[in-house]
Amino acid sequence: MATSPLMPDRNLALELVRVTEAAAIAASRWMGRGDKEGADGAAVDAMRTMLSSVSMDGVVVIGEGEKDEAPMLFNGERIGDGTHAETDIAVDPIDGTTLTALGRANALAVIAVAPRGTMYDPGPCMYMEKLAVGPEAVGAIDLDKSLTENLEAVAEAKNCAVRDLTAVILDRDRHAEHIREVREAGARIRLIPDGDVAGAISTCWPDAGADILIGIGGTPEGVITAAALKCMGGQQLGRLWPRNERERAEAIQQGYDLERILTQDDLVRSDDCFFAATGITDGDLMNGVHFNQRGATTESLVMRSRTGTVRHIRALHSQEKANEILDA
Repeated sequence: MATSPLMPDRNLALELVRVTEAAAIAASRWMGRGDKEGADGAAVDAMRTMLSSVSMDGVVVIGEGEKDEAPMLFNGERIGDGTHAETDIAVDPIDGTTLTALGRANALAVIAVAPRGTMYDPGPCMYMEKLAVGPEAVGAIDLDKSLTENLEAVAEAKNCAVRDLTAVILDRDRHAEHIREVREAGARIRLIPDGDVAGAISTCWPDAGADILIGIGGTPEGVITAAALKCMGGQQLGRLWPRNERERAEAIQQGYDLERILTQDDLVRSDDCFFAATGITDGDLMNGVHFNQRGATTESLVMRSRTGTVRHIRALHSQEKANEILDA
């Protein structure tokens, strides 16, 4: 795995959590207001402002530009104060913009950081097939096998019956056959409307009640998830999934192997990566932003792969500081 002498000897994620906290607080004011663009814009602005104070020389590898045509946090943008660690950055100011706009559960603000040159660039492919599991089932999944075979292998690894497993699947028309096969295999299903970063992380979180993530989701989210699962000891497999013939032809022209199975170590080629996420709305992993007379409370997950440390942080932000973020 790639390492860099310029990576910090401190837990950079403890600085990054300030970034996701700011994005979550800014986005939370738009919860349930039916405006995805307004929520995303507020989160992007807050995240960008806070990132400028982080001690690193970062380049955005996975950003907002390609997906949302955003003017900030676009791929290739330089981020940080320009000092110390040279890093790649993957951001999703809101994983679950629709969840936020509708006031639904499991919307997160997330960021992942790794040494420069170690994050996977998916090129023109915005989607990928995915399987993800927690530590107990590492080595049991295989994208070349059927879902039934994967469920049986995960059940064996976890010493339980298939009927006791819960599969997390994005509720999309493209997953109709996935859902049918999982049901026929006898496993339980949790259909999620959005937010497969949270869905994948939930397979590693003991109290979340999820065993495997299945389906086709965003490749940018896959890179971010890879960083989280490397920290938590889980496993993710992915394979690029072009949406149409134009995207397929472009990917082949650029040299992408569309049959290759990508592991989390392909998506983030370093054993020292960082991940931070803060809840925007209440969810399976953590609560969202709550406001009271004293200010705003947030809950976050902060991780570093080199040490395997996963911190669950609950913070109270004074009314003054919360208002500074909201008014920025």
